[in-house]
Amino acid sequence: MHALRHFYASALLDAGESIKALASYLGHSDPGFTLRVYTHLMPASEERTRRAIDDLFQEPPSTD
Repeated sequence: MHALRHFYASALLDAGESIKALASYLGHSDPGFTLRVYTHLMPASEERTRRAIDDLFQEPPSTD
């Protein structure tokens, strides 16, 4: 069960979910606890920055 929770947390953090929301989803009353447990799974600042700029300059989907 722990591995599944860890996977769930890592997937949400990688997708940009906030620690506060993740804490709620996991049933933690203190987001600080969630941050201490899962901080190593958070994407690096450089990766978040790269994704943000990549997303900004992507071509919009065709509406043909």
